Amino acid sequence: MKAAVLREVKTPLQIEEVALSKPGPHEVLIRTAAAGVCHSDLHFVEGSYPFPLPAVLGHESAGVVEQVGSEVRTVKPGDHVVTCLSAFCGHCEFCLGGRMSLCISPDTQRPKSAEPRLRKDAGTMNQFLNLSSFAEYMLVHEHACTAIRKDMPLDRAALIGCAVTTGVGAVIHTSNVRPGETVAVIGCGGVGLAAINGAAIVGAGRIIAIDRVGSKLNLAKHFGATDVVDASASANPVAEVLEMTKGGVHHSFEAIGLKQTAEQAFKMLRRGGTANIIGMIPVGTMIELHGAEFLGEKRIQGSLMGSNRFPIDMPRFVDFYMSGKLKLDEMISQRIKLEQVNEALDELKRGEIARSVIVFDA
Repeated sequence: MKAAVLREVKTPLQIEEVALSKPGPHEVLIRTAAAGVCHSDLHFVEGSYPFPLPAVLGHESAGVVEQVGSEVRTVKPGDHVVTCLSAFCGHCEFCLGGRMSLCISPDTQRPKSAEPRLRKDAGTMNQFLNLSSFAEYMLVHEHACTAIRKDMPLDRAALIGCAVTTGVGAVIHTSNVRPGETVAVIGCGGVGLAAINGAAIVGAGRIIAIDRVGSKLNLAKHFGATDVVDASASANPVAEVLEMTKGGVHHSFEAIGLKQTAEQAFKMLRRGGTANIIGMIPVGTMIELHGAEFLGEKRIQGSLMGSNRFPIDMPRFVDFYMSGKLKLDEMISQRIKLEQVNEALDELKRGEIARSVIVFDA
């Protein structure tokens, strides 16, 4: 199969022929229909997060089940599925406690002594975040995908695999935004737009979008933002938010992954507010906060993949889209071929677009 391979950090992905193993007892072979190009992929390309190489990148995807292992009970051949990088075992402390996105059990991966899922000639090709979706096929654990209704377009379903689950999930699960509360979202890429959309769905009273790109701010209004702050023209975005809300927001969401914006997310809170860091801040970066502000019972917390329960969440997000509540058509900036993946990564680096989606031939 054709796949986009990262061999060295800070170098373009290479389109190569990569071999797949056969499905093990709890594994599923999926023909990839579409894969979103996410900023998280770019973090690994640039070396902000270490990962064993070579690896087939990609983690936001949807496709059709081709084969299943002997013990698979959750999906069957012909099912349309969305994948999720937070594969879960179902029996560890996190899974049993309802925090499936935090599962790191080795049970969802093949033992080191077993044949690898991916390989190139005689060498191992590392699987990226349980998926490796920049490829014509994926071989994954059954708890890394979930079936969805077949009338859902798969190029839009792919976005649910990361951007939507991360952004909407952070709103409804991690921070538990309530109707009428105020929300600020810093960064209007795919994840930020999903957070804005999620806040609108749950009935937030005021949703403030913050970005440096005017076209993204215009898009944010379509996704539900009631107010926008152009950070490229503002001397102090935090002061603007504090003035707009007369004291700060109940919930803020940092969707870029930078030290400065993470600190701003905390500073724009009202007393008792919660800042959620949903962007991937590079390894080694330290965040600085004023200790006295904690006396106002302000909180800052992380969110991994929207604290998801993806077998439940993703079919519901599909229903949201089909009923017109979740906006996915507008999130896709362009549809591309696998061979154009490096161009899409460059556009992400420049902050020009929300999402490129790789569409594979049927």
